[in-house]
Amino acid sequence: MPRTGADRSTVFRVTPRLAGIEIVVADMAVALAFYRLLGLDIPAAADAEQHVEVDLGGVRLLFDLPSTITSFDPSWTEPSGGHRIALAFDCGTPDGVDATWTAVTEAGYPGHLEPWDAFWGQRYAVVHDPDGTTVDLYANR
Repeated sequence: MPRTGADRSTVFRVTPRLAGIEIVVADMAVALAFYRLLGLDIPAAADAEQHVEVDLGGVRLLFDLPSTITSFDPSWTEPSGGHRIALAFDCGTPDGVDATWTAVTEAGYPGHLEPWDAFWGQRYAVVHDPDGTTVDLYANR
């Protein structure tokens, strides 16, 4: 519940900054292999970890196993239904979108929407990571 009636001059002000995006993954090695294919530099030793962080230049992409989440939130349950978050990777060029789509799907990961020329001026495609997280591939046309 928001505080009301406080003297604003005495309230300590904090400006939160987005610092991380977390993905809960069933199998760390399988998930990290997918994201390496998309160009993330993740050491092989991370495959055996419960929690992995990748610095994306000021924001970190965090990977956690369900056991890590339930260690501090025993009521956590796996989500179901449609996605609520998607990661988007700029592939540089329209041909880059097509090449990335091909590399990802030929590696056995599920393609969701094949590359197309979107009405908003981008070449676009959608794949899913091994845990079903939506990953958009795009480039300006």
